[in-house]
Amino acid sequence: MLTTKTSNSVQATLNLSKAKAFFELLKLRLSLVVAFSFGFGYLLALRGAVDWTVFTMLCFGGFFISGASCAINQVLERDYDKLMKRTAGRPLPTHRLNVQEAIIFAVFIGLIGLLLMLRFTNGLATVLAMVSMVLYSFVYTPLKRVGPIAVFVGAIPGALPPLLGWVAATGEISHMALVIFGIQFIWQFPHFWAIAWVADEDYKKAGFRLLPFGGKKDLNTAIQIMTYTLFLLPLGLMPAYFGLTGIKSAIVVTICGVLFLAQTFQLMKDCSRQAALKIMFGSLIYLPVLQIALLLDKV
Repeated sequence: MLTTKTSNSVQATLNLSKAKAFFELLKLRLSLVVAFSFGFGYLLALRGAVDWTVFTMLCFGGFFISGASCAINQVLERDYDKLMKRTAGRPLPTHRLNVQEAIIFAVFIGLIGLLLMLRFTNGLATVLAMVSMVLYSFVYTPLKRVGPIAVFVGAIPGALPPLLGWVAATGEISHMALVIFGIQFIWQFPHFWAIAWVADEDYKKAGFRLLPFGGKKDLNTAIQIMTYTLFLLPLGLMPAYFGLTGIKSAIVVTICGVLFLAQTFQLMKDCSRQAALKIMFGSLIYLPVLQIALLLDKV
């Protein structure tokens, strides 16, 4: 009896460990941000009452699609992840999951996400969601070892979630859908390059080449980061210009944009890891504040 209880306890622990490993494949924080962006685009586009069933299923669909993309990314990069300190503890490098288990999991949740999109939104949104998965998993991921072109390619699926939410609500890609896509697309560059600057030593171990200008942490790269951050100022005002939102959000977005831009000046001054770290955290604050401000000030 004691042996049976011990065996059951060990099995329960193993099952819990396995479940936790599958959960880690999803990259919870990133997938939640993607789900939020889906919902943001949907609510911003909507001109009538909110269908909360559609909204909820859309967010779940976005979460699962993002989770599937992250899982595929980890399958493809498993040999590189074990070389980097920040990723060595992931499920595949630590052998808590094998490749077959990760692939089955990715396909399963990816199909769930796409089926939710197809059932509760429309065909165009579903096709774009599939394009996003393919670009992130099978184009951006291998390009990371090729050069900074990967950042440009990765910025496309990274900026699609709000556009997907808009298309889910309207069934079309309008000029305003392209505006919110453009804001998040440009935002990706200072965000990614700040991360690449901070994690440069780790990235080099895996052969990832994401920084511009030959991968140097110098003034030229800092100016590039500043330039893209500067573009966010006029882009952030476009929703108000086209009458989608009002003056209040325009003021909030401008203040946030100026504060975000100010952080890049310190990087240009000293080219330090600490300055890049501040830009990285600044980018993580800027985007949700902008999205919330636009939603609360929708005309």
